[in-house]
Amino acid sequence: MTSTSAAADTRIDRWLCAVRLVKTRPMATQLCEGGHVRVNGNPAKPSTKVRAGDVVHALISERERTVEVVQPIETRVGAPVAATCYIDNSPAPVIREIAPGIKAIRGEGRPSKRLRRELERMRRIGPGS
Repeated sequence: MTSTSAAADTRIDRWLCAVRLVKTRPMATQLCEGGHVRVNGNPAKPSTKVRAGDVVHALISERERTVEVVQPIETRVGAPVAATCYIDNSPAPVIREIAPGIKAIRGEGRPSKRLRRELERMRRIGPGS
């Protein structure tokens, strides 16, 4: 019987959670079932086994991740240890900048006092006036 911390191979959903690429194992399972995870170029089911040397491509939180498995672990470990279990070959994340002068995104948050007064004025006047 092999140790759970250093197995020869492990399920992809357990490994993704153990190395902290996703927060929970059910999230990893959903990613696999949704077709967002590939192992060595093949679509991965949650039960797909990964070994050292396998390349995992995953779309996690709208970011493409490409990692090479160094050590297949099954139990969740601390972040410094988890970082040693894979080599991250992911492209740099896309940084979206907000244009200068734009304070808030429409529809998010509470309107300012000035904007609330303008909206009140428009409601009182009505659309047909």
